[in-house]
Amino acid sequence: MGITVLFFFHLLCCCCFFYAQVSISISIDAKCHPADLKALKSFVNGLHSPVQGWDISSSSDCCSWKGVTCDPPALKLNDSNGFSRVVALKLPGERLRGNVSESLADLVQLRTLNLSANFFTSSLPVNLFSLQSLEVVDLSSNLLFGYVPFNITSSSITFLDISRNILIGDIDPGFCQIAKQIQVLKLSSNRFHGKVLPGFGNCSSLEQLSLASNFLSGDLPQDLFAMSKLKVLDLHDNGFSGELSFQLGNLSNLVYLDISSNQFSGLLPDVFFNLRMLEQFAASSNNFTGVLPVSLGNSPSISSLSLDNNSLSGSIDVINCSAMVSLAYLNLGSNRFIGQIGSLSSCHQLRIVNLGKNRFEGDFPESFKNLKSLSHFSISRNGISNLSAALTALQNCKNLTVLILTFNFRGEIIPTNVNFRFENTRLFVIANCQLTGSMPPWLSSSTKLQILDLSWNSLTGEIPSSIADFRYLFYLDLSNNSLSGSIPSSFTQFRSLLNLNNSLKGEIFEGFSFFSRKSQSAGRQYKQLLGFPPLVDLSYNELSGIIWPEFGNLKDLHVLDLSNNKLTGKIPSTLSKLRDLEFLDLSYNNLTGMIPPSLANLNFLSMFDVSHNHLQGRIPSEGQFHTFPDSGFVGNDELCGLQTFPCNEESGSTGEENSIGEDEDESLRSLIRVPLIVGAAVGFISTAVVCFFSGMVFPTEKKIKLR
Repeated sequence: MGITVLFFFHLLCCCCFFYAQVSISISIDAKCHPADLKALKSFVNGLHSPVQGWDISSSSDCCSWKGVTCDPPALKLNDSNGFSRVVALKLPGERLRGNVSESLADLVQLRTLNLSANFFTSSLPVNLFSLQSLEVVDLSSNLLFGYVPFNITSSSITFLDISRNILIGDIDPGFCQIAKQIQVLKLSSNRFHGKVLPGFGNCSSLEQLSLASNFLSGDLPQDLFAMSKLKVLDLHDNGFSGELSFQLGNLSNLVYLDISSNQFSGLLPDVFFNLRMLEQFAASSNNFTGVLPVSLGNSPSISSLSLDNNSLSGSIDVINCSAMVSLAYLNLGSNRFIGQIGSLSSCHQLRIVNLGKNRFEGDFPESFKNLKSLSHFSISRNGISNLSAALTALQNCKNLTVLILTFNFRGEIIPTNVNFRFENTRLFVIANCQLTGSMPPWLSSSTKLQILDLSWNSLTGEIPSSIADFRYLFYLDLSNNSLSGSIPSSFTQFRSLLNLNNSLKGEIFEGFSFFSRKSQSAGRQYKQLLGFPPLVDLSYNELSGIIWPEFGNLKDLHVLDLSNNKLTGKIPSTLSKLRDLEFLDLSYNNLTGMIPPSLANLNFLSMFDVSHNHLQGRIPSEGQFHTFPDSGFVGNDELCGLQTFPCNEESGSTGEENSIGEDEDESLRSLIRVPLIVGAAVGFISTAVVCFFSGMVFPTEKKIKLR
């Protein structure tokens, strides 16, 4: 018996060894199937540009081509002589162009098709979905246009991604009756419009559905909520309306739900107890009203909750931090929430919090010092008080990167506690608070600051020169205060503006809106750090002295606003070295002299205002200057060159004498002026001495008597 077993075991090993040798031999020698080779050649011949690495001039092995993957041949008697079949075609970012309609029709045996991030300019192939063995289609990030033939006849398809194209028409989910195995369907970022018809309920295997960033409208079809295996549902940036159905609770496997930027209204359904897998929920920018559902505020799985820009109200005490143990991202901005915010202090996993533009009030809670993970925090546009308590608590959040406290703490005195430490803060905004006092000395510890905005307060005193010591600071807004003294000369040495090579720049701050206001009614809004222009804004203060010529060294500066101060002297011609300058406002000062003609070399300058100074001479007409309105020059009685104030032959000068530079010319005149003054004084004294002794100036007593 033992010998028999041993014999069969030996025989089995021999068979396995033979099978392996045959498989290895075939896999080494096998080439792609002739039909697949022909199909790929037909495909590339239909393009307007070749595919790099494809040799279609000979009968080569297409399995070795770039982006082509083949299955090893199966060991079957009817297997077409052991040829491999092409199962994947992946050519992302190859800038392919051309008509692919006919060529794709020959790729009947392909199981994976990935042509993402290319630049097709034809319409979507009508017969693409008739490939009977097709499983995966990825034509995303192209320039495909036209109507989509949703008459899919392939029952084997499991993945379809045609997002980020220019496709139009209705979305008809009738294909779900055939493609019952489809698991991933991505139709986002196209131009589909109209209502979504019923039929998605037949896609019983669907796990991901993305219809985002289209022009879809109307109510959601009810059978959309019958897909029990659905994990990802992305409908953001459309025009869907109506109330969110309570049947949402049927999607028990949902992990990601984004319905933001639509027109949904009514109450949020209290169904989140059923969504025990849900990790991310975004319903921003809709018309939801009412209070937060209890089930939502007690979800243990949600880590990211975004409900900003709605009309939600009530208290946020419904957020039970002891239950929401995963909550790390919370965006409740731009709603109507009331009460205090202390309940959030026990959500120890919170990393990003936006409570801006609500109706919160009361003293800032000391308990926020327990949020050790907090990195981004905004409570702008509320009624919070006690800035000292806020800074005392938040300085304990050592990971704090972004801090926005705008429109709170009305009229309080900015603390001068030198022990405050915000060592990792990159963006600090305490604007529009009407704060009094002087520039806070504790800012000197914030060595990583990139953006500092203390505008629209009532700060007094001089600007500390130490601000220029910040290595990464590229955005400084101290406008609309009552700061006095001269502009520190150190401001001409901002290292990040001398050469904008800032390793910290580029971080995206999701869910936050930043404002740099230029007036009560206008402003700039940025949603990411990369969008902030390199800026120095000292406007609307009481600053005096000159504009330093060395400002011209800040070659990466985009915005320079020194308007509405008491600055004197001339406009330095060295400002022409600010090669990227887009905005220059020197209006409402006491500047004199001419407008340097060299400023015409600023090719990116789109806003220029020197109005209401004491400038004279001819306005440059070259470069961008012919595009600037007259309003940027008015209030200078001796300027000419405007349509309403043309230059005559005797008015002003052409400015040629200033081509060297106003500041250099002034220095030269100063050097000449000194010896002339000294010489004149010496001559006068010598003459007076001679005259005195000769009696020519003061008559002697003898001469008086003789009279």
